[in-house]
Amino acid sequence: MQSKVFFHTAYVALGSNLGDKEANLRRALELLIERGVEIVKTSTFISTEPYGVTDQPTFLNGVCEVRTSLEPLALLHTLLEIEQEMGRVRLRHWGERNIDLDLLLYEDVVMDTPELKLPHPDMQNRDFVLLPLDEIAPEIIHPTLQKTIHELVICLSAK
Repeated sequence: MQSKVFFHTAYVALGSNLGDKEANLRRALELLIERGVEIVKTSTFISTEPYGVTDQPTFLNGVCEVRTSLEPLALLHTLLEIEQEMGRVRLRHWGERNIDLDLLLYEDVVMDTPELKLPHPDMQNRDFVLLPLDEIAPEIIHPTLQKTIHELVICLSAK
């Protein structure tokens, strides 16, 4: 008797502000595919100003929708492995990086552990996350704020 494999939908933010930014984002997507994570949709990549720590180069950001059999923590570990494989160095919080992969949403899962918080705790305040996410999944409902991504974009632009 074969066990069933269940696939889950998740959304991953991609960012880079060092080196060939677009090549870095595309390589991260390739590495996800190599690890068995299906890329369903990818947003347009947008150039954005740094968030938090502003004395650094501009970023190229995007979001992808993925389908995976991995549970949330396993998907997070996969993202961290890809960052490590690509040579990410963490010199300072919110600092420069050749690649940054953040797990934003994993279906309707709400999780708050020292290792992983879902949905991503600050996504509703980040236009570089919401705008690309709105492009590929405007109707998705944020599981704790109970607003669609498009509604969150409207709220953020009103601030």
